[in-house]
Amino acid sequence: MLLFRWAILFFLLAAGTSFAFYVGTRDRRYLRWGWTTLKWTLLAAAGFFAVLIAERVA
Repeated sequence: MLLFRWAILFFLLAAGTSFAFYVGTRDRRYLRWGWTTLKWTLLAAAGFFAVLIAERVA
């Protein structure tokens, strides 16, 4: 569980870094990569928390 939390944090930092590169360079590929990383990280986090809630309920 701790490993998954660290992975989520790492991917959020990677998305933030990508957005910072976009602001610095105005290269659209950094923006696209940042949005993609953020989207999949948030979906994975939602799934992770759904499993935690399901364990509590059951």
